[in-house]
Amino acid sequence: MDSLASAPILVSCRAHKFGGSSMADAGCIRRVADLLLADACPRQIVITSAMQGTTDALVALGRAATAGTDWATGLHAVRRRHLETAQALLQQPEPAQARIDALCDELSDLLRAAALLRQPGPTALARIHGMGELLSTSLLNAHLRERGADYALLDAREVLRVRHTELGAVVDHAASAALLSDWRTRNPQPRVNVTGFIASDEGGLPTTLGRNGSDYSAAIFAGLFEADELNIWSDVDGVLSADPRLVPEAVTLPTMSYSEACELAYFGAKVIHPQALAPAIARGLPIRMRNTFAPDQPGTRIDACGEPSGSGPVKGLTLNHDLALVCLEGAGLIGVPGTAERTFGALRAVGASVVMISQGSSEHSICCVVHAEQAQAARAALAAAFDRELAGGQVHGVTACTGISVLAAVGDGMAGTPGVAARLFDALARAQVNVRAIAQGASERNISVAMSAEDATRALRAVHAAFWLSPQTIALAVIGPGKVGAALLDQLEAAMPRLRRDANIDLRLRALATRSRLWTIEHGDGSGWRARMQSEPEPADLDAIAPHLHATHLPHKVILDCSASDAVASRYPHWLAAGIHVITPNKQAGAGSLEHYRGIRAACSHSGARFRYEATVCAGLPVISTLRDLLDTGDALIAIDGIFSGTLAWLFNKFDGSQPFSELVRQAHALGYTEPDPRDDLSGTDVARKLVILAREAGMALSLDDVEVQSLVPEELRSADREAFMAGLEALDAPMREALKQARAQDSVLRYIARLDQSGHASVALQAVPTDHAFAHLRLTDNCVSFTTRRYRDNPLVVQGPGAGPDVTAAGVFSDLLRLAAALGARL
Repeated sequence: MDSLASAPILVSCRAHKFGGSSMADAGCIRRVADLLLADACPRQIVITSAMQGTTDALVALGRAATAGTDWATGLHAVRRRHLETAQALLQQPEPAQARIDALCDELSDLLRAAALLRQPGPTALARIHGMGELLSTSLLNAHLRERGADYALLDAREVLRVRHTELGAVVDHAASAALLSDWRTRNPQPRVNVTGFIASDEGGLPTTLGRNGSDYSAAIFAGLFEADELNIWSDVDGVLSADPRLVPEAVTLPTMSYSEACELAYFGAKVIHPQALAPAIARGLPIRMRNTFAPDQPGTRIDACGEPSGSGPVKGLTLNHDLALVCLEGAGLIGVPGTAERTFGALRAVGASVVMISQGSSEHSICCVVHAEQAQAARAALAAAFDRELAGGQVHGVTACTGISVLAAVGDGMAGTPGVAARLFDALARAQVNVRAIAQGASERNISVAMSAEDATRALRAVHAAFWLSPQTIALAVIGPGKVGAALLDQLEAAMPRLRRDANIDLRLRALATRSRLWTIEHGDGSGWRARMQSEPEPADLDAIAPHLHATHLPHKVILDCSASDAVASRYPHWLAAGIHVITPNKQAGAGSLEHYRGIRAACSHSGARFRYEATVCAGLPVISTLRDLLDTGDALIAIDGIFSGTLAWLFNKFDGSQPFSELVRQAHALGYTEPDPRDDLSGTDVARKLVILAREAGMALSLDDVEVQSLVPEELRSADREAFMAGLEALDAPMREALKQARAQDSVLRYIARLDQSGHASVALQAVPTDHAFAHLRLTDNCVSFTTRRYRDNPLVVQGPGAGPDVTAAGVFSDLLRLAAALGARL
């Protein structure tokens, strides 16, 4: 049960407001009563909305009657629903049902009159629209009385006096307070049920406070009854950091200031009706947003100061949809007084509500965001207002662009905090979102950006994660679940829970693919990937991966290519241009044609997507990043020497003459140390590709054909198919025995070494190195890369470690993924 039951009484009067979802049926009303009876506060004011959906039904009835169409069927449904609720709720339902029938009979008379008049006045419509609160509040009051609680029943129209203005209903506090005082002399009970939404105008005629006006009613009556606190109950746990339908990771905010709540409510967040805050602000009344269906949740407290968010300056985000951008631009506007006045006067004349305004300091243009249905009227009004300037060329044009959404970032902590706007726009840029207009008030409490509605959900998720309000969410597709791919998938599966818990990174596996099969995963659950691959695959189509990743609206997409396929690598420019990051140990792209390589770089520059390929050279060793760091800090490369192949390192570390070289090759293949075709290793092609990748990283326009390569594959096996090659491996034994014999005669060992000098000369070859050389003392699959530079001329910088095997290669890919996540804003 709610903590209200056991907590010490800190207030003498508490107001509660229950929304339509809290009053939806007999079970819900019973739950509301449980909460009220558990509240030990001595004085209690309870404001209730109509049962869920009732006000919409009543509005529809009024329209049907005015239009002369059938309203009787709808009225019968309203009557039946409330009668059945009374039957289910009450032990003795007859008095309440009689009250329901009387109210519905009154409603029938009103609708009949509306059907005759076809143009009913505002008083008649207000009586029709406000009937739901009279019905629901009488049901709750009857149930509380049956349970032995003495609650007075207050029809708000008896005491609440308002007048309607352009800014909404304004309360006549003096008149309302006097009427309430008189009512209290006749109804002195400490607990009162009050109808929300309805009131009376200055002449005492029935009216309403406007749609969603029950929150306003609650704040007004909390003030009139001098309550110390207002609890607003609905079907959510409190105010959320974003719409949970768009950002499932949205979190409940423990506290908010009035200012923050106003900003979020204006832009449509499910917080509280904006008008309801005015009475609360005037009295300093704290408001608690609670969940009727989870009363143990603390909810959100809204008060004068709030508390800074523990996660950063932004407290919440909201999206406003169905908008349009109307722009007036022209050189003739620069420095001309009165332009803004004429613009807003024209928009006001056609009733266009301006959601957001943006104007640069050059005054060349004024952009206004309006509701989409008002866009053409707004454009026409501006064209008419500036018709002379348009004809004379001082104004170049008036445009209206629909399909616009506005994202607002709100937080008191934004004021005076440098870098908030930078982080927001960086997140939008990384999510490939184009910003159409920007606005920020002088209070610095709100930054609003207009964008295409197609980008809105992705933008919301990206910014939500950028301010660490939710995990940094990344959609993944893994291509090539072979040895390296399987190891990577296992590592991902094991790390996903830890990364989400400790690093706030949410990795979603959205697709698995081979060259012939494709499995899409709707919700991104990476567990049990092997079982998924036993299910029926979809037709193989690598071009379907990008649309599938984009369909999620997740802010960041990554393709992890663990294949060795040139066909997959050929798609990198397309994926990168589409804003999808690519991470790979596949050397086909980095060492392929220069034209293709330059296409990849151009795509990255155009879209901002990242191409990461650390694992293409020496698996998980930081070889490329080390070279990059040297060059970026101004060092000059003199030479790179190294053993780049873990496979060949293992072979020549093991080859001491006790076993035939062919047998060692078969063992290396079985252990997963070789490429799928071992000739890629033995021919020196794999080593040459790595050398080309490093040369290009150093700014050299080197191609594979430029590398002098000594192949270890006998001539007669070079054109054979893979099976024939494996069967004929014994042809390697004689030349390898002879090479070993010659090396030993020189007190040396055999090593397959790559070299690149500063002039761009590149070679890979089998060499005999002295036994005291650094390359002579490597462990089995170790790679060793020596960088000779201007700073490291006399004592080269060496990177050494395991350079072959599925696990270490997969770890290199995984490390690239985490570096990318950090670059996208994750806290690692």
